[in-house]
Amino acid sequence: MTDPQSRREFLRLSAAIAAAGASGLAATPLRAAAANRHLLYVAVPGVRNYVEWGGVGVLVFDIADGHRLLRRIPTMAVAPGESAENVKGVCASAATGRMYVSTPRRVVCLDLLTEQVVWNRTYDGGCDRMSMTPDGATLYLPSFEGPHWHVVDALTGDTVTRIELGSGAHNTIVGLDGSKAYLAGLRSPILSIADTRAHRVIGGVGPFGHSVRPFTVNGAQTLCFVNVNELLGFEVGDIRTGKALHRIEVSGYQKGLVKRHGCPSHGIALTPDESELWLADGANSRLHVFDATVMPPRQVASIPVRDQPGWITFSLDGRHAYPSTGEVIDTRTRQIVARLTDETGRPVQSEKLLEVVAEGGKPIAAGDQFGLGRKR
Repeated sequence: MTDPQSRREFLRLSAAIAAAGASGLAATPLRAAAANRHLLYVAVPGVRNYVEWGGVGVLVFDIADGHRLLRRIPTMAVAPGESAENVKGVCASAATGRMYVSTPRRVVCLDLLTEQVVWNRTYDGGCDRMSMTPDGATLYLPSFEGPHWHVVDALTGDTVTRIELGSGAHNTIVGLDGSKAYLAGLRSPILSIADTRAHRVIGGVGPFGHSVRPFTVNGAQTLCFVNVNELLGFEVGDIRTGKALHRIEVSGYQKGLVKRHGCPSHGIALTPDESELWLADGANSRLHVFDATVMPPRQVASIPVRDQPGWITFSLDGRHAYPSTGEVIDTRTRQIVARLTDETGRPVQSEKLLEVVAEGGKPIAAGDQFGLGRKR
């Protein structure tokens, strides 16, 4: 670390981390917790050039205590002079007590009880935003915008097989009942559907108006709600028939330049009770709220955020919305009630976050990075 500015920043960060620890930043793993806890796990890319806290890490926040930062779990260090790998996805299983963080090259498996790395594997063609079956046994891992999805044994990290689509593998959701995986590629207007027992594609929804970007599905897996390129808004598809149903454009706002993703609306989520659909608007730094009890959903509110949002998810109980810009929003009042910050007080922004509920120190429920409908 020969660059003077990098060294000064390193010393500043180290001092801030030490001060945070001295002031009571908790370092107790999940297994030591006696009472029930609702925790928000936020995967972050890390800080360039810092060995102690460099690389990919996971910040843990106490939801019930005003989203107070408890600790940082380092998962991959970065050598001096190297860049941290950007986080691409996160998922967790209460059944196995494991969390998974993907980067463009690898997946890291973390034991939630000990907060130790179980395995760290690289994959041919790289990795993107994955999902897993509810029993925690299988990962559906897209290659990094490549031709295939890896089907991975989640306990060992071994590749079981591949699903070849040639669509620019990117976003992935496994439905709540574990029977189907939904596979979205950056270069396809079709949302493909795979059978999770046979590991093969059995159908699809679309074509939509452009390539499918972030999407979500309802709990019954009858409807999908998708972002597509060039649209400030979203489209709705019928999973049962495979047909595109509706195209909804945001009213009162115009498309504009976005910092990342190249998509006007990159981020869409259903509240767990499926009463509302929340949509990201990058250029206008807004979240738009739609009444999802009617079809097509009806726009009812807009919420300003501090930066351009690129993702949205919710707490399992639906009380809190988590845009990637780091605000915590009360879904009832639609007011910002907290802002996530790290141990140095800097704002935290991440598209890769989820809730884990622990009872007596043991995980009993895990949320999802996607805002999935949970009404059966």
